[in-house]
Amino acid sequence: MNKFFNAFIVMTTSSMFSSAIIAQDVEEIVVTSALIDTTQITNPLYVINGDEIVDDATTSLGDAIDGLLGISIADYGSAVGQPIIRGMSGPRVKILKNGMVNRDVSGLGADHLNDVDLNDIQQIEIVKGPSSLLYANGTIGGIINVVDDCIAAMNFEIPEVKIGYETQSVNDGSSEFVNLKRNINGFNVNFGYKNTEFGNYDIPNGAILHEEEHEEGHEEEHEEHEENLGYLNNSDFAVEATKFGISKVGDWGYVGLSVDSLKSVYGIPFHGDEHGDEHGDEHGDDHDDDHGDEHGDEEEHEEERIFSTTDSESFTIKGSYNINGNLVKKVDYTYRDTDYVLTEAHAEEEGHEEHEDEEEHEEHTPTNFLNSATEYGAIFDLSNDSLTQKLSFNFVEENTSIFGEESFMNPASNEVLTLGYFLGKDFDPFHLDFGMRIDQVDRSGTVTDEDHGDIDSYNIDENTNSFAVSIGRDLTDSLDINLGFSSVERMPSVIELFMNGPHLATGRFEVGDPTLSSETSNNFDISFNFDNGDYFGYASFYINDVDNYITLMDEDDDHEMHGDEHHEDEDEHHEDEDEHHEDEDDHGHGNLIHANYVQEDAEFDGYEIEFGRTIDLGAGQLKLSFGRDVVNAKFADGHNVPRINPSRNVYSLSYEQEGLVYKLNLKDVAKQNDFGEGESATDAYQMLDTRVTKTFNLKGNSNLKVTLFGKNLLNEVARNHASFVKNEVPLPGRNYGIKFNLTY
Repeated sequence: MNKFFNAFIVMTTSSMFSSAIIAQDVEEIVVTSALIDTTQITNPLYVINGDEIVDDATTSLGDAIDGLLGISIADYGSAVGQPIIRGMSGPRVKILKNGMVNRDVSGLGADHLNDVDLNDIQQIEIVKGPSSLLYANGTIGGIINVVDDCIAAMNFEIPEVKIGYETQSVNDGSSEFVNLKRNINGFNVNFGYKNTEFGNYDIPNGAILHEEEHEEGHEEEHEEHEENLGYLNNSDFAVEATKFGISKVGDWGYVGLSVDSLKSVYGIPFHGDEHGDEHGDEHGDDHDDDHGDEHGDEEEHEEERIFSTTDSESFTIKGSYNINGNLVKKVDYTYRDTDYVLTEAHAEEEGHEEHEDEEEHEEHTPTNFLNSATEYGAIFDLSNDSLTQKLSFNFVEENTSIFGEESFMNPASNEVLTLGYFLGKDFDPFHLDFGMRIDQVDRSGTVTDEDHGDIDSYNIDENTNSFAVSIGRDLTDSLDINLGFSSVERMPSVIELFMNGPHLATGRFEVGDPTLSSETSNNFDISFNFDNGDYFGYASFYINDVDNYITLMDEDDDHEMHGDEHHEDEDEHHEDEDEHHEDEDDHGHGNLIHANYVQEDAEFDGYEIEFGRTIDLGAGQLKLSFGRDVVNAKFADGHNVPRINPSRNVYSLSYEQEGLVYKLNLKDVAKQNDFGEGESATDAYQMLDTRVTKTFNLKGNSNLKVTLFGKNLLNEVARNHASFVKNEVPLPGRNYGIKFNLTY
């Protein structure tokens, strides 16, 4: 049942310009970070105000930042939106919560979500450059920090209660939340609860594509088949998040603890074992089965429930102690213990009728992904009147295990000991930022020989060294320039080292390599900021050379990677093995493509530009702007890096006056013709969104916010090129919604 209003008025205008910096309202390009706590930082930094998240439609973390310049996502349905920064994703982009890395299992699968609660947050920060090195290792892409005040660093002066409700049309879903903040006998108490239930989302007709490949004579022919379904099966999402925090604040600093719990259930719209080698449409591999065999009986597939559940609990102690000594001004300290479980499962929907051949139906056992982590950290503030200076120590112990049908990696452990340093200094008229970190990384795991069952153990102990520097100056009162250089090392992740099994989310049998070397990213960027009150603009240009870039390469791909040199003997073995299994199935792994984690130097380059005008209009302010971002990525041999999103133009209009905010954004995404080995082109699309928020002041300090929003108003068929399953999992269709937020 559709649970909301029947009429929705869409405001339109003939003049639309945009900020590609922001589909959401980013306050500034360069702002004060909650991480560094200084106004002197000049490296690029994006901040999304928490109110923007609260007022907009409930979404994933990736969707919340997808409109920023240089920021995109790799989606896998409504629940999954893994962030991408300037073409970098996965372990190269670290998700933080209040300055500590979020320890979920999103890095183990394209269909795994970033398990972050966006209820009642203060802001989301996207940080690159020197300051990011203080908080996470291997940040070639950057860090995304979600900030809340569950452990309050300042006293709650006024008791506050927030209640919210939201409904959306595209998934016939709803969301409710409640947040309580109060100071009780000198202790700050914070409680939050949110429950979200979204059904399968609607898609435009013909949005799902399947490619059938067959032979006529000696020529291969490809035929695309459209499925005119009105919705995407297994695209539902439900989450229940609870958090509780208590803190004590004094002249000496603050200390507090929090307990967070997040449980979710979300459908997996595509699973490699269900439709055979469907990734062939993206990767150009042969399909030996006919279309009916690939996709089976449509009713049978619609009846099967393919889903994941997550259950995470974290306990955090966080505080700051003001020493005010000659050397150390204060020390910030943290401790977090996290237990995380993700379970992938199959189930038959209610009402499924048994057939005579039911016993032929494949039985599936669940797959459990377990991750436990303990982290200790301290940051010593050595600042004085002339410079900002911080020294950080951090230790993490993390254990990852996978059990069940899709157990593609043996248990692995990860220990990281870090020393980090940050300095900020004014040299009139210049400002300098410098950051460095040294990581002692110990990754341990085993690999089981597929043929003989032998188990090889590995203990990989390496040091990684990273540094970054940026220097900026004001050229005029309205214009400033910033130059940045960084050299960041990233040790291979456990999945890149020890993976050895079927990975159905990617449609592959993936094989890691314990001999992989660390990546080294050498990045140079130059940025300009202009703002004279009436006109504003931003431009950033970058080149990022990555030595030993790690990628997943299909075995059938023609070009050889740099890292394959030490696999010559192994490749010969695989050739013999493939011949042995040739009659059975491709590579001896059913319909899955055999793929290896390999290395080759790569270069990423691109730019982000944005300009616009602010106009006083009536009792409010009108802002018009245009933005564009471009990312290019090629391997040293000239081939394109796969799953790089195409260029985007964003046109936007916003109008604000007291109590009223109106936004209109048109995101114009180009066709992606520069695709990697085994990929296919992705068509262009336009995404038109709008939002109107009205605040009503009630008695006392109470207020009611009412938001009407519309997403994909043109009902475009949209496919995300960065997605492994772009043809099978399109973006949602037209979506209307309403949201109420009451504060008293």
